[in-house]
Amino acid sequence: MEDNPLHPFELHDWIPIALGGLDISINKAVIFMWIAVSLAAVVMIMAGSSRKLVPGKLQNLAEIMVDFIRTMIMETMGKEGMRFFPFIGTLFIFILFCNLLGMIPGSYTVTSQIAVTAVFAFVVYGISLVVGFMLHGVKFLGVLIPPGTPGWLVPLMIPIEIMSQLARPISLAVRLFANMTAGHVLLGVLFGMAISGGLLIGWLPFVFTVGINVLEVGIAFIQAYIFTMLSCVYLGDAFHLHGHDDHAH
Repeated sequence: MEDNPLHPFELHDWIPIALGGLDISINKAVIFMWIAVSLAAVVMIMAGSSRKLVPGKLQNLAEIMVDFIRTMIMETMGKEGMRFFPFIGTLFIFILFCNLLGMIPGSYTVTSQIAVTAVFAFVVYGISLVVGFMLHGVKFLGVLIPPGTPGWLVPLMIPIEIMSQLARPISLAVRLFANMTAGHVLLGVLFGMAISGGLLIGWLPFVFTVGINVLEVGIAFIQAYIFTMLSCVYLGDAFHLHGHDDHAH
């Protein structure tokens, strides 16, 4: 069992809890999700409570992060999208902290669970649908007909666009899950090779392990950014109807 590179991703109930037939047991993923939330809250509260005219390192980091998130929203949704700043900011910071926390030896990568990333993805997509219908009503169904589509192509384009829309939350969930899982599996395999190789040849996979570990830190940031950016794009489509508004202007 220990030779299985996917063994570290297996979850076992630590505190079994059932509520009305619903399994809400506490496992390793739940614990590290709580830790990620706590760490993110502490960092952001500390950064906000120690505001100075000449910012310190923590305040600087928080300001860069806030400006980064604000830029994402403005580029994809425009000024009206700033109402979603708390949601988008929370999403980015939580995923980032989950990814980085998983880099610590002995910890657990919450985003390596498809159930977790799927919930994020379907919540984001669900919100985009609600926003779209609230802003545009039935006209929001216009997202199923790309601008400039000839009338005779509409019956063909609608089912294609429906499939494309359904694929959005699935691809969003799988992308984050697959990238975080693949990196950790590769690290586990290389580390196992380094241990089994001994001093003579074990140093080579160990060097690769160190290099990939550094790369994984970058991937943790990149995957948090990609997930959040695509979330902004989907919400932006709800605002602008695939560029329909642009064509109207």
